[in-house]
Amino acid sequence: MLDVEYLPASGIAEQHLVLLHGWGGSRDFWRPMLCHLRQWAHVTLPDLPGCSATAGAAPPPSLEHLLAMLLEVAPAQAVYVGHSLGGKLALEMARRFPERVVAAVGVCCNPQFVADNDWPGMAQATFDNFRQRVAADAPAALATFSGLQALGTSRPGAAIRALRQHNEEASAPHLLRGLEWLAGLDQRSCLASQDTAQAYLFAEGDALVPSAAAASVQQHLSPQGKSAVFSIANSGHLLPWAEPALVANTVHQFLAGQGLLTAPASVTEGVPKGELAASFSRAAGTYDSVAALQREVGQALFSRLDGVANLADTVLDLGCGTGFFAGHLQARFPGAGYLGLDIAPGMVGYARARAPANWQWIVADAEDLPLASASVDVIFSSLAMQWCSRPQNLFAELRRVLKPEGKCVFTTLGPETLRELRAAWAAVDAHQHVNEFMPVAALQAAAETFTDATLSLEVNTHTMLYQNVRELLDELKSLGAHNMNAKRQTGLTGRRALQGMLKAYESFRDNGKLPATYEVIYGVMTKHE
Repeated sequence: MLDVEYLPASGIAEQHLVLLHGWGGSRDFWRPMLCHLRQWAHVTLPDLPGCSATAGAAPPPSLEHLLAMLLEVAPAQAVYVGHSLGGKLALEMARRFPERVVAAVGVCCNPQFVADNDWPGMAQATFDNFRQRVAADAPAALATFSGLQALGTSRPGAAIRALRQHNEEASAPHLLRGLEWLAGLDQRSCLASQDTAQAYLFAEGDALVPSAAAASVQQHLSPQGKSAVFSIANSGHLLPWAEPALVANTVHQFLAGQGLLTAPASVTEGVPKGELAASFSRAAGTYDSVAALQREVGQALFSRLDGVANLADTVLDLGCGTGFFAGHLQARFPGAGYLGLDIAPGMVGYARARAPANWQWIVADAEDLPLASASVDVIFSSLAMQWCSRPQNLFAELRRVLKPEGKCVFTTLGPETLRELRAAWAAVDAHQHVNEFMPVAALQAAAETFTDATLSLEVNTHTMLYQNVRELLDELKSLGAHNMNAKRQTGLTGRRALQGMLKAYESFRDNGKLPATYEVIYGVMTKHE
């Protein structure tokens, strides 16, 4: 199985992308482009043995084995974007498995890498000499290769430093296997016959793929209009690294022109994130004074940690709010570093001001975590995930940042939450006055798309009692949890409608108290090896 990273779209997903790095590299090569690509696409990032500088001790795979492993981790259908040798692998995937490949994009990729007759490429003698250098001293050969890649780049020094970070761990057998593919894959015949849409991005200052290859590719492409060639000036072989926004936009424009970008038929409209952050920031000073339910639910959530070993390095408090549970987590995991994360700057500032200096705090969105993959042992999240509208993105991020055998325990609110308040408002008008939350089925379906993680869910009901409805409404405001749904009525609610709602709510009074029901979903997600 390939070592792979899946990053969900941070915006509306129009396509799935599989990014294949080039010879001597790793999936980290694509990092500068991710913020641009994830605005419109889900991204799968594999590390490719046979191409990677740090492939480990396992024998290098055959080309057939590598492509089969790619099929195992890739979406059912995706656009394959490859750099250099990765581009040739993308073309090979399209040639062999057209039903799985929506389009193939080669960046700084020559369909025939070594020069042949009238086809421009690297001289055979130069290639043979470099292959001998790799066999004799792979790290030194990689250092030379890094310099060649950086030629034509505006910041060659920074590029070389980024490329050389893994050179000392270079695996000669794997790198030689990759060179075998680079020289042996002659894909010129695919240019005219390939039914799959294909694009080629060339850099005019490329020292490894001559710019003349762009004209040769253009000349041989099928005239059916499903393919395109782009030549980009003032850049070299590290085009995606040096011009990430330009490359991402070019890929997007090509796919759009081919009609290969499809937005979902309907997108869940959750609470606008900016409004959510502002509302909870304003409530930081009053939150703890009215958070009785939050305390009760959070304490119950701690029982889900009973089977978790206390030998954790990093514990993430996701949706930490005022940091109330930070001390409890530190006591439960005494040797771990605590990281509190919340989307509301005001909450994080409030928590940081009252916490020990060695606790760490981040303002971020749970659906787009600024954390390294496999960096967290335990995630604790109480009554925060209900504000996420895309559960697949959420669970993909949780799975990504968890270490193997890491665990996430969480609570979130279900659709029966505040059912009395919803019914009372429904008696007077058809507007949405109460926030909507996702059902268990939506959470379970989102998690089931990942084969290396399991999710167990349990639903409990918590009932809070009030003297009158005003107490409930004031509490929601003090918590920052008032109605913020995108479908809510704009403008002020009329006095008559408000009085009608208060009267309708009275039908729920029991033993002198008005109930407010909260459907609380308890979840445990475990990531496996």
